[in-house]
Amino acid sequence: MALRRPLLAAPALASRRRAFAGEDEHYAKARKSLLAEEIDLRRKIARVAEQRRALPPGPLVADYRFKDANGADLGLADLFGDHDALIVYFWMYGPERERPCPMCTNWLGAVNGNAADIKQRVALKIIGRSPVERQEAFARERGWQALDFVQTVGGDFADDFHLLNADGSENPALAVFKRNGDGVRLFWRSEMTAGMADPGQDPRDAPDVASLWTILDLTPGGRGTDWYPALEY
Repeated sequence: MALRRPLLAAPALASRRRAFAGEDEHYAKARKSLLAEEIDLRRKIARVAEQRRALPPGPLVADYRFKDANGADLGLADLFGDHDALIVYFWMYGPERERPCPMCTNWLGAVNGNAADIKQRVALKIIGRSPVERQEAFARERGWQALDFVQTVGGDFADDFHLLNADGSENPALAVFKRNGDGVRLFWRSEMTAGMADPGQDPRDAPDVASLWTILDLTPGGRGTDWYPALEY
């Protein structure tokens, strides 16, 4: 077996091939230093992903019930289709909401663009408490064609994943399940709560699964401190 070569230190790899026309030495030095940090970040992301994949078997989960667009009553295992892994996203569009959460909407819009590719490797389902017909009506309004929606049946799923607050408001949830011979197990779910956010930050995952914020992080103004996407402009 070939031995893995030791990694070069990030500063040693951070060699820019050519300067951009007109940049001064201060920009060049700062950009090279930032490039080393970006290499370190890339490596950290890869290490975290490897650690996630190496998680021991998670807990067996209940046979939660759902309803699909055809009116069929389905268990969690049925949502896998031919795959052994399932990604689910619970979005904030309960029956009490007139319109869905703008951030959930923004995230799902990006996922819709990649859903056909994602579903080549794993199953993908979007879960809501509203009737599935209502969820799909909003999807048509947004032009989403690649997302599969299901409706929760009963309150077990929402209760077990702490998706409802005392005031009736909802929390989003991103989770991955794995199916094998002994049933369905929770593989991973996002657990970064508001209490884990650093001062001055909104709650966020790492890496951030919202492409909106990842792209804005590349810009001079970043994410801003008081701006959020809207459903209409």
